[in-house]
Amino acid sequence: MELRFTVPAALAGVRLDSFLREQGFSSTLRRALKREPAPCVWVDGRPAKGFDPVEKGAAVTVRLPAEPPCALPAEPLCCAIRYEDAHALVLDKPAGMAVHPTLGYAAGTLGNQYAGLLKQRGETGAFRPVNRLDAGTSGLVLCARNAWAAPLLAASAQKVYYAVVQGQPRPASGTVRLPIGHAPGSIVLRRVDPDGQEAVTHYETVAAGGGCALVRVWLETGRTHQIRVHFSHLGHPLAGDELYGGSREYLGRQALHCAIVTFPRLPGSDAVRAVSPPPADLVGLCRALGLVWPCE
Repeated sequence: MELRFTVPAALAGVRLDSFLREQGFSSTLRRALKREPAPCVWVDGRPAKGFDPVEKGAAVTVRLPAEPPCALPAEPLCCAIRYEDAHALVLDKPAGMAVHPTLGYAAGTLGNQYAGLLKQRGETGAFRPVNRLDAGTSGLVLCARNAWAAPLLAASAQKVYYAVVQGQPRPASGTVRLPIGHAPGSIVLRRVDPDGQEAVTHYETVAAGGGCALVRVWLETGRTHQIRVHFSHLGHPLAGDELYGGSREYLGRQALHCAIVTFPRLPGSDAVRAVSPPPADLVGLCRALGLVWPCE
């Protein structure tokens, strides 16, 4: 894949490697470009070195290194594709599917299905999920399709979740700023911990009824189990989330869905907005509780 850039006046005269850094090329990727046997970077059609200065209006072309083979065993893709371009792929993960193979999920993961999609198309590439969802959480997973896009998408992607929580949060909308750390004696369980990592969760109540509330949630940080831990600490665990005090009488998994992912289209500035409709089990739960899922 080739990427093309034009040097703006603000960067005129800087070294080429500094210009590439400003365009989102990580130090790892810049080193990979230098290791390629053939020239990978041209300025106005001529091969260029990292120490060469670039001038205003110069055309910089970068050929990315070939993508490596996907290291995961391939399985047929069953997930819906909600968005795709040369740099990003958004998959709609069902509840019960892990993102990565682990000891408990050796196969049947989103990564295996991503590998299957590439195999079907005769393509290669690493599996680079920008956001990760717990196995029991449904919804959108944004995947970067090359090494240049991965850090840019990770820094810019915004996610919106919907959760059904037990009880009604007070206030109905707000921000939770409570650090999260490991619970003693567990490699899985998290808890609010003054010595933990900073964690910030914003929420607003969309509907209430049946002893529960449907809340819209967006995050400033991405700690493991962040939404589940924060609402449990508030006394409003997610319906179905036994790990953090929720009841399985409502649902057989935590009632959490990643419904919206937004990010800039690369290269350029037009934003992408991918949407996942609510899955059938959450629709049924909301209907039973008298909660109306909003239109997105």
